[in-house]
Amino acid sequence: MRAALEKMSTIRVRLFGGREYAIENGSTALDLAGRIEPRLTQEATGVRLNGHVVDLTTPLHDGDTVEFLGFDTREGQDVFRHSGAHLMASAILRVRPGTKLAIGPPIEDGFYYDIECDPPITESDLPTIEAEMAKIVAEDLPFVRKEVSKREALEYFRDRGDLYKVELIEDLQDGTITYYQHGDFTDLCRGPHLPSTSRIRAFKLLGIAGAYWRGDERNPMLQRIYGTAFPTQEQLAEHLKLRAEAEKRDHRKLGKQLDLFSFHEAGPGFPFIHPKGMVILNTLMEYWREEHRKRGYHEVRTPLILNRALWEQSGHWDHYKENMYFCQIDERDYAIKPMNCPGGMLIYKTRLRSYRDLPMRLAEVGIVHRHEKSGVLHGLIRVRMFTQDDAHIFMMPQQIQEEVLGIMDLVDSVYKKFGLDYHVELSTRPHDYIGTEEMWDQATTALKEALEASGKTYKINEGDGAFYGPKIDFHIRDCLKRAHQCATIQLDFAMPEKFDLEYMGPDGERHRPVVIHRVIFGAIERFFAILVEHFGGAFPVWLAPVQAVVIPVSPIFEPYAHQVGGRLSESGLRVEVDTGPDTLKYKIRNAQTQQAPYMLVVGEREQQAGAVAVRHRRKGDLGALPLDAFVERILTEVTSKALDDT
Repeated sequence: MRAALEKMSTIRVRLFGGREYAIENGSTALDLAGRIEPRLTQEATGVRLNGHVVDLTTPLHDGDTVEFLGFDTREGQDVFRHSGAHLMASAILRVRPGTKLAIGPPIEDGFYYDIECDPPITESDLPTIEAEMAKIVAEDLPFVRKEVSKREALEYFRDRGDLYKVELIEDLQDGTITYYQHGDFTDLCRGPHLPSTSRIRAFKLLGIAGAYWRGDERNPMLQRIYGTAFPTQEQLAEHLKLRAEAEKRDHRKLGKQLDLFSFHEAGPGFPFIHPKGMVILNTLMEYWREEHRKRGYHEVRTPLILNRALWEQSGHWDHYKENMYFCQIDERDYAIKPMNCPGGMLIYKTRLRSYRDLPMRLAEVGIVHRHEKSGVLHGLIRVRMFTQDDAHIFMMPQQIQEEVLGIMDLVDSVYKKFGLDYHVELSTRPHDYIGTEEMWDQATTALKEALEASGKTYKINEGDGAFYGPKIDFHIRDCLKRAHQCATIQLDFAMPEKFDLEYMGPDGERHRPVVIHRVIFGAIERFFAILVEHFGGAFPVWLAPVQAVVIPVSPIFEPYAHQVGGRLSESGLRVEVDTGPDTLKYKIRNAQTQQAPYMLVVGEREQQAGAVAVRHRRKGDLGALPLDAFVERILTEVTSKALDDT
């Protein structure tokens, strides 16, 4: 049969969701792109062939399903930037021939390569490497895929002294190993890659950092060279502009400037929240509690430390132990909770529930601890202690869709309040999971049906579900177009089985409930960091730690300034009165630096008129207003949770 197919002069392939094409036997996906639309040969970066992303130069076979991927897809970007990582690595080897290569994957908005180089590469070397990259692009070298045996691969990289590659190969199963070559550069790689180096028309090396080999502090420290690449110079310029703005908005920098939080050697990865930071967090949680009360949630609290037997029962001991902290009490093993869910299961189990009690929505603002390696800690974005706005919803199977739609509506309402757009992904069964395949199929189908009923578009993220169930993830996009995964809805048939949860049905029989695990903010500290950067520290009035600063023009008007401050405070507003020795101009500049939404300047005219001269942090001088009129104005902004500075 195979021989007969090989003798066919033409084969038929089908575009994903589209028409069929008859093409010459032996044609590649790139050949097909040229047949469809010549421009597609330049715009496509990779191809999904029968569900798998592969090179454009991959030969096609009769009956194949083909989907072309462009730079407008994440998979297409990954192909493009993975090729950029190889381009950079080959240039580094030309500039520094003795360099040892470790790994070089694509990442969000770019790529990196971990290397060992003596002497180390410095920032001053990056322009030289970029110049060499440009030469390799001009050489238009094809990316060529080669397949060899594991033995051949080990011999090749041992002969070159590439011990990091040798270690990676030794961890692979016996069988075929793939290389990618362009020119005299060869790298261990699964691919896929662009057809040639000439496709990488716009690139920039962004910086150097340290990284432990394989993320383990016990391993050698390598250099991580970061870069990015785009199809056009215009796209690169736009990205670099947003990147420069992101550096200005870095929450670590603004957190210090605005006195919101800090980190200390006494607890790496454990944030210290300052008074102004607590104002913002408490305001966020007041809003959170208000929304949850409206939707029938009941708040609970569970212990921080629970014994080993519970974590074995939940499955965390076997599936999450490397991320947990442990202690001993009375010579027994305990764990500090990395998740709130087992405690919620125990609360449910305190008595037999009736179907009339369901759905039962238990919400918990719970502090959790997870062991993160020091190399990945990053401000409030990646910490070892954080707070989850968790909830566990216990329900009958027939209530799943209604509950999922209710959570999606809550997520939509909350994110709109902050001006955050988002997209949705459905994550399916991972390699390491608990429960049966039947449970997983049932849960995944239920989530798909809820998504279809919601009318929202979504993508499937294969194999990225939690170990106990599939999930819907919400990826918000901030003002700099960066994506952050925050809210999640996880449907769980397995944990009710493990904890033997039951309810009494209308038929008088005992039944097994289903559980939804969900968060809205996610890690509250991380959401806080996202908001710091999204707003650039200029929080909307309802969130701002100081909503107005009263500034007397001279000491003789300080009593009136305090009177104004008192009136605002009595109205529930957060206000400061600046009676320091600095000049009026400096006080205004200082209030603006602290991102206070309003500055109220008071002097003789304001005192006589019972007014304030209003200055806005962005709009400047707004003129004089009667004090009562200003209070009404700012209270309207606060109660409506207005986003715009109006």
